[in-house]
Amino acid sequence: MNYPYNYIKEFLMSKFQIVKISNFLKSREERYKPDDTALSGLKRLDKIDFNGNIHQSEKPTKTDMIIVYPGDLVISGINVQKGAIAVYQGKEPITATIHYSSYTFDRNKIDIEYFKRFLKSPEFLKALQEQVKGGIKTEIKPKTFLPIEIKLPDLIEQQKINKYFDSFEQELRELKSELNNQEKYITQLKQAILQEAISGQLTAEWRKQNPNQKGDPNTDATALLAKIKAEKQQLINDGKLKKEKKQDSILESSLLIPNTWENPLLGDITEQITDGTHQTPNYVSNGKTFLSAQNVKPFRFIPENHRYITEQAFLDYRKNRTPERGDLLIARVGAGIGETAVIDQNIEFAFYVSLALVKVFKELTNPDYLAVVCNSPYGVQYAKGNVSSNGVSAGNYNLGRIRSFKIPLPPLAEQKAIVEKVDYLMKIIDQLEAQIKHRKQLAEDLMQTVLREAFV
Repeated sequence: MNYPYNYIKEFLMSKFQIVKISNFLKSREERYKPDDTALSGLKRLDKIDFNGNIHQSEKPTKTDMIIVYPGDLVISGINVQKGAIAVYQGKEPITATIHYSSYTFDRNKIDIEYFKRFLKSPEFLKALQEQVKGGIKTEIKPKTFLPIEIKLPDLIEQQKINKYFDSFEQELRELKSELNNQEKYITQLKQAILQEAISGQLTAEWRKQNPNQKGDPNTDATALLAKIKAEKQQLINDGKLKKEKKQDSILESSLLIPNTWENPLLGDITEQITDGTHQTPNYVSNGKTFLSAQNVKPFRFIPENHRYITEQAFLDYRKNRTPERGDLLIARVGAGIGETAVIDQNIEFAFYVSLALVKVFKELTNPDYLAVVCNSPYGVQYAKGNVSSNGVSAGNYNLGRIRSFKIPLPPLAEQKAIVEKVDYLMKIIDQLEAQIKHRKQLAEDLMQTVLREAFV
């Protein structure tokens, strides 16, 4: 990549004049009341975004107005240093509120693209702070803007600088595009790993080295499933568990699994699947921890940002639903429906109906493996495809359908092997992802460095 600032600094040290902005810009001074007939039929400038694009509106306003003519330079008095600058390219005049200012410019003295870049540079911020009372906190008006003194090279050199910037920015755009593509590939790779994990592809070699020992739950999935079902039935017989209702799936996800695995429903291999309180709590400023769907992301239990409830509400909400370390939480509502995390902290909390609690037989199933299943493309497709709506809300992932989710179930030791393999691969991918983010930040920093160095 060619960095333009070395060239720019070299000639700016000797080839510039100190001039006032008023030397090449002239403000349009006319002001109009909102109901002035001069504004009749004209569209209004609504905003200039930070990429310099003008957005128009026909909504009325009670603020005094200016008229912007084709070819004028328009500046936002509030966000000019962030890039809210544009040359109006329309064919008909438009109006703008007095929070904007409009200027004609002398094309023999200023290359307007050069000047727009200068206004986004640290040098302009420095000039604001040194020459304008209030600095960057002051709304930029013509009376404060035009007297600012800046270092200005001649027109030919301005145009040379622009060519360097154009070339540099094109290379920077290509770099950012490539980094964005790499991020997409990383996301796809993560999903592929999870899908291969729950279809047995990651542990094909493990099965060769650990053949099925009939009757041993560590290597025999059929024996494992039988043991889980027997334990659950015993708890039901003893009155410690109630039989839970299932619900037919709207959409079934298909998955090819090894013939040594089983494919039971989630509700058949877990102690309990329930949700939090359906009552909207009366929150207090300090009390007991109360969580909701916002505290769960894929593979991440994040209880830190939470609300508080009273001691009594806490006790009431936890009756028959006591989360423990090693249990699963599944988001039931919102954009993150189906997102699943293992409770990996010793923390007491109550929770809202937006979360489902899945209590697992921790000696017989690996909760981290179940999280892999739920967060895999297979699990996400099932969750998103089994949302019910009552016409009022955006939809819920009903408990009956969570219980009816078919789980690819390997033997216990293979579950552990899958989790270890996924963890190992994800750590490598996380390192790659961190490198990409670092490169993106370097690209942003490089642009700021160029702007800083170019106009000093």
